[in-house]
Amino acid sequence: MTSTTGPTDLVIRALTEADARSVFTSLADPGLVGRPLLGRPYGTLAEGGEYRPDWTFVAERGGEVVARAAFWAAPEDEEPVVLDWLDVADGEHEAGVRLLREAPLKAEFELVLPPGWRERPEVAAAAEARIAVAADAGYVPLVERYRYAWTPAEGLPERPGRLVFRPEPDDEAFRDVLRRVMTGTLDAHARKALAEGGVEQAVREDFEHLAWLSSPREWWQVAHTPDGELVGVHVPGEIPSGPAAAFIGVVPEQRGRGYAYDLLAECTHFLAGRGAETIAASTDTGNAPMAANFARAGYPITQHRYCMSPPAR
Repeated sequence: MTSTTGPTDLVIRALTEADARSVFTSLADPGLVGRPLLGRPYGTLAEGGEYRPDWTFVAERGGEVVARAAFWAAPEDEEPVVLDWLDVADGEHEAGVRLLREAPLKAEFELVLPPGWRERPEVAAAAEARIAVAADAGYVPLVERYRYAWTPAEGLPERPGRLVFRPEPDDEAFRDVLRRVMTGTLDAHARKALAEGGVEQAVREDFEHLAWLSSPREWWQVAHTPDGELVGVHVPGEIPSGPAAAFIGVVPEQRGRGYAYDLLAECTHFLAGRGAETIAASTDTGNAPMAANFARAGYPITQHRYCMSPPAR
């Protein structure tokens, strides 16, 4: 994939195993936003890293990289899960836009940011530059999310003891609980799926994401009151970076009673009991009730993420 226009040539291309690391890392960046905040440098799968050269793209002008983008997925995935690396040199906004427009892959753009990023002018400027590039390339703002990390130093959250938990091995029964959880959901990704394809699309997307986790299916649990009333579900999981509270959901008729905290506390105990030294979790910044539950359970905010939906292929 190569394109050239104007008096100054701009070449847009995918990388190869032979040049991926050297070319991709040749663009200087202070690391204020994006993947550098995670402390995991760019590397290919063959090198023990997380990226594929043919899913990594650069825009070069005069032989120098002026914009770069990398799509991420787990090693066994056949399509990218997220566009999570995007950098553009000063004054090269249009090169970044063309890079994203001409890249043959499309996935949600997720920009990793430090907490309180808008309060730091240099960080805000770096974030807004990338968001503007993505927007001009057709990406649409979807939601901002908090990212949390529980550690043993925070202490285990108290278990209220109000619910009974058990595995639910029947996939259709679990899907039925998800269907009920979708009613009135505050989650932006679920609301987008509901708007696009109704409850079945929303359930399918969540179920497929949970099935994508490397953790055992047997970990998925439903919760009931002692007298047998369904309350919701929680899914302790393993994401590529480690243990995570992957899903917390309460059915509509049980909301307003603080049960999401009970589910999160149980999920935390479940993973900690299996040796977890850190547990990741996330929620939309607009989901104030869930954010309050994370704070109560000892989950500090460690990152902020800005999510944008990709343009249609």
